[in-house]
Amino acid sequence: MRTAVITVSTSVAAARGEDVGGPHLAHLAEQAGADVAAMEVLPDDAALIEDRLHHYADAGFALVLTTGGTGLTPDDVTPEATRAALDREVPGIAEALRAESLRHTPMGMLSRGVSGLVGGTLVVNLPGSPKALDELFPVIAPVLRHAVATAQRQGGRRAGGHHDAD
Repeated sequence: MRTAVITVSTSVAAARGEDVGGPHLAHLAEQAGADVAAMEVLPDDAALIEDRLHHYADAGFALVLTTGGTGLTPDDVTPEATRAALDREVPGIAEALRAESLRHTPMGMLSRGVSGLVGGTLVVNLPGSPKALDELFPVIAPVLRHAVATAQRQGGRRAGGHHDAD
């Protein structure tokens, strides 16, 4: 699964902080069989996030994982940007992530992450904390390959991209 990992953090994008979530998420994704072919850090800018999601879908990425920007602060715009890019939501993924998060902390109900398809590309919003990633990623890891293969087989492809589930 050709995968992109996007860290959403204005402070990290401005080099005022270290990106710990993105590399950690990339490691977890690789352990689950993903081929992490791109990683980038973006500021909390909805239009830019939406644009990059379309970019990766158009480039034929099977999976885009985002980390950060899913909370309640005014800067947390990842879910809105993702929703604007989506052709179809896949709510069960976000619901499963929130349910697992609630097993660890009542604050899990405050996560606003979404998931869905931009063409044939699966996009999943995850929290920015490495601890939360460790707790939550194992919930979605078993379904990623099947979800991607199904989405791409069903013709949900965007024009111009490569659509390789592997």
